[in-house]
Amino acid sequence: MISSEWARSSEEEGKSLVSAKNLDSVLDWVLLKMLIGSCALAAEVTGAGSTFAYPIISKWADVYKKETGTTVNYQSIGSGGGIKLIQSHTVDFGASDIPLQAEQLTKSGLLQFPIINGGIVPIFHLNSVNELQLTGPVLTDIFSGKIKKWNHPDIVQLNPNLTIPDRDITVVHRSDGSGTTFIWTHYLSQISSSWKEKTGEGSAINWPTGIGGKGNEGVASYVQRINGSIGYVEYAYALQNKINAARLKNRSGEFVIPNAASFQSATTHATWNQSLGFYLLLTNMPGKNSWPIVGSTFILIQKTQIKPEQAKEILKFFRWAYHHGKSLAQELDYISVPDPAVKLIEHSWKTELKDQNDTSIILPIYSK
Repeated sequence: MISSEWARSSEEEGKSLVSAKNLDSVLDWVLLKMLIGSCALAAEVTGAGSTFAYPIISKWADVYKKETGTTVNYQSIGSGGGIKLIQSHTVDFGASDIPLQAEQLTKSGLLQFPIINGGIVPIFHLNSVNELQLTGPVLTDIFSGKIKKWNHPDIVQLNPNLTIPDRDITVVHRSDGSGTTFIWTHYLSQISSSWKEKTGEGSAINWPTGIGGKGNEGVASYVQRINGSIGYVEYAYALQNKINAARLKNRSGEFVIPNAASFQSATTHATWNQSLGFYLLLTNMPGKNSWPIVGSTFILIQKTQIKPEQAKEILKFFRWAYHHGKSLAQELDYISVPDPAVKLIEHSWKTELKDQNDTSIILPIYSK
């Protein structure tokens, strides 16, 4: 996977920090793109943030450029960095797996909408074991350091037909501020009151045990290399790196396989029409076939646009993604935002996005 080495972010429940040194690097990058862009006729859109959504956003950007000539330059720096850079008007859009509350959006003058849904999965590397069943409570005990061995009775009981070796467990978590971590720890907090009280949820927490990897890429890399390890990533990273992912017991008591069908089952219960500012979390959703750890990536853009024509380029890209990017998302086992929600989102663009004269920014009528 391609990742940005010039920026490192940390975030805390919608608030994020980027070091001055790294922010300077990001600013240098943006200034360079502006200079290059001033000499070019084709439009260019800049964005940064979520590593969760990087595989699909980069795929969309590649195809979109071939079809339209417009470049979408997206940097995978983590949700916290994306929030920070859109708040400072450094990029055209930020992408975050942590939805911001309505009051946070108002304070920062931002518009928020979901662009894609996907599953977060427990990945593992255990020689001679290619499949595994786990529950939320057992996951919590592993990531809290209570379960230290793979042949612990609680794991063996869940996998009676497997020969599980006597090997130490190495927990791999994120070292950077992460929306993926926020979703993961939100789920663990839902499952375990002990985890919620002692460790809690957030984009960056004090992990009780384990080693840290930067980005989904870093966690996947560690798990690939370390026999006896377990971590968590967005499902596309498990697929692309051919890493085993465990089944999980869901809210209905069923062990489910992580795939597009189980992610889709969870998203069918999403109530976007009842969510102020599209704030919604999709963990531990009902449904016999639902995967229990599903999340969304949210796009953040400034409500008041200094350059209305540039704002149209931003919206054109995401409108194209909604209407033409579904098959590309499906290839990576992401779940597209449903059409009724897309209509709500496009309506929010018309009513909430303005130029400096408080005039609505309206896109031409869309023709599929």
